[in-house]
Amino acid sequence: MWTYVLFVLGFVLLIGGANALVEGASAVARRLMLSELVIGLTIVAFGTSLPELVVSVVAASRGDTGLAIGNVLGSNIFNTLIILGIAALLQPLHLLRSTRLIEIPFSLLAVAAVAALSNDKLLGGAAHDGLTRGDGLVLLLFFLIFMAYTANQSAQEAPAETELAMPNLWLAGLRIGLGLVGLVLGGRWIVDGAVELATLMGISETVIGLTVVAAGTSLPELATSAVAARRGYADLAVGNVVGSNLFNIFFILGVGASLHPLPFQSGSNVDLGVIFLSGLLLLGMGAWGRISRGAGLVLLLLYGGYLAYLLLHLV
Repeated sequence: MWTYVLFVLGFVLLIGGANALVEGASAVARRLMLSELVIGLTIVAFGTSLPELVVSVVAASRGDTGLAIGNVLGSNIFNTLIILGIAALLQPLHLLRSTRLIEIPFSLLAVAAVAALSNDKLLGGAAHDGLTRGDGLVLLLFFLIFMAYTANQSAQEAPAETELAMPNLWLAGLRIGLGLVGLVLGGRWIVDGAVELATLMGISETVIGLTVVAAGTSLPELATSAVAARRGYADLAVGNVVGSNLFNIFFILGVGASLHPLPFQSGSNVDLGVIFLSGLLLLGMGAWGRISRGAGLVLLLLYGGYLAYLLLHLV
């Protein structure tokens, strides 16, 4: 019974945390002369990826490696198809040149890197597929490259002109801190309740990992990007999703594999393929410089097709 109470309270914390985080991050962007895109790619992306980090690290340390990998792959699919789809329906999302030419291609590189590192039998003739501790370190090195790029972006980009008074940095930091606490606690409580409900319904653990757990740990990204899009912060909404996807693959899988080798099932190549195709679709949308409401609907329909595939093949 208590799990279901926390499940409901989790949504309250999630929405409140998302509002506080968006307000705090935007204030920091103005105060420190950083662009909204940079804040979305770093502070907000890392904060909203904390649920995935906690779940994957705990799962890897306990030897539940399938959950650790499924959580990351499922979260990235949810981020791209559901979160950007909903955000675009709320407000068409304009894509910056750097997002089209650098961040989205870099996210495609991340998927290709994981596919190459994890398919050892196919590419290297090894006995088993999976991410070794060495592979985890390689992913963490890619993460450092991404962080170096982001630091360079922060030095080159300036926020838009505003007549608003410069916000108090301590108050903005307090909002970010409270927002992160709300996001993490809310996300965890929602996942606990959703997993219990799914178990009672007799859904397999594989489906739970790729859908319920992945969606639950991605709810902070959904709330944050939806609020940002609704308030007109398109750069923050898109940067949050792209940044979270990169954090998930390079940092979370990197940390997880460094703690415990992660065996890789051949069926996960389908999930990697969905992530890669979703990235290619975003790249194509970038040619028009925006994600329209119609394109957002297409993304949502694609996720529905992916869920149908899971139910047909994994239940």
